[in-house]
Amino acid sequence: MEEPFPEAPGLRTVADYQFGRGAGEALFPRGGQLRVKRSSSDRVAQVHADGDRLVTFSTDGRFTLGLAGGRRLADALAAPSNRVVVGEESEPFVRDGKNAFAKFVREVDPAVRPGDEVLVVNQSGLLAVGRAELPATAMADFDSGVAVKVREGAED
Repeated sequence: MEEPFPEAPGLRTVADYQFGRGAGEALFPRGGQLRVKRSSSDRVAQVHADGDRLVTFSTDGRFTLGLAGGRRLADALAAPSNRVVVGEESEPFVRDGKNAFAKFVREVDPAVRPGDEVLVVNQSGLLAVGRAELPATAMADFDSGVAVKVREGAED
């Protein structure tokens, strides 16, 4: 069931904790045209804006990003926050929703840990959103392995 977004400061607090100060307001601006989908147990399951999924609220209490949510965070949070920067050679693959490999990582937010939701970017902007599979230090040092399991690519 979909309904208008409740003024739920708790969701903004979770976003600020997970992504950094300002993320809650970026994802869920007051007075914004947001819609909520609830689970069968009546908890907030997804938040949408303009027909696009911003986030899904996982059972572990954290958000998974949709591409629309990633765009909002990329605009609101200063680099390198929550970002994995990849080289141009991997852009078409990541945009297509394929995983980002460590050998193509050029820079990474030093605070990134495995399991974190991240923005995969390059000089062109946001390429994808996904889950970090390695810590930041390993992404920078390894020449093989998946750095980010891409959930949704920006097929623009």
